[in-house]
Amino acid sequence: MHHAQTQRGARSVMIASAVAAEGKTLTATNLALTLSQSFDRRVLLVDADLRRPSLHEMFQLPNEQGLVDSLRRSDGGRVPARAVLPNLWVLTAGRPTSDPMSGLVSDAMKQLLAEAAEQFDWVIVDTPPVALMPDANLLAGMIDTALLVISANTTPYPLVQRAAAAIGMSRILGVVLNRASQSALENEYGYYGYYDRAPRVPEQARSRVSRLFGK
Repeated sequence: MHHAQTQRGARSVMIASAVAAEGKTLTATNLALTLSQSFDRRVLLVDADLRRPSLHEMFQLPNEQGLVDSLRRSDGGRVPARAVLPNLWVLTAGRPTSDPMSGLVSDAMKQLLAEAAEQFDWVIVDTPPVALMPDANLLAGMIDTALLVISANTTPYPLVQRAAAAIGMSRILGVVLNRASQSALENEYGYYGYYDRAPRVPEQARSRVSRLFGK
């Protein structure tokens, strides 16, 4: 992430998956917590999964207003983001809409992301599964870079290929492999440090995530 920002000037990242239930929302949350708490960056976490929003549940926030309402405004009113921790703000999805994609690929979304990138060090966007987004390339085009989340041993490879193509290979910063066993990773990458090289969520953030999931 640091290299993407210093070398490419990236300020926004799309957390995407091919299909539902691959762990993209938890990945987006952990990334936001790590950047805001460990690296002292001002972070806006946006729930753009307008069909199945969940960030408001993770952070126990009301969802009466959110991204949907911001995209409907023509007056450029204040975005209803909420501060949940020092350096971390969350923009929930808002109430479900019958046509979520039209808002996500609109000029209003493009403007919102551009303005957010001026106010925050990082804008992290939790998007709908790419398989459900016929215009995924249009949304990806508004965001500087992307992380593709894949669930090990469950996501069909053709769907992964399709998702990567929809986002654009040049835009993908990396891949997050979820639910892979340690033994499988050791066989694939060697014991010398796949887990050691992975960024760790700070203790304050870990306790926050634990509280969110009741652990």
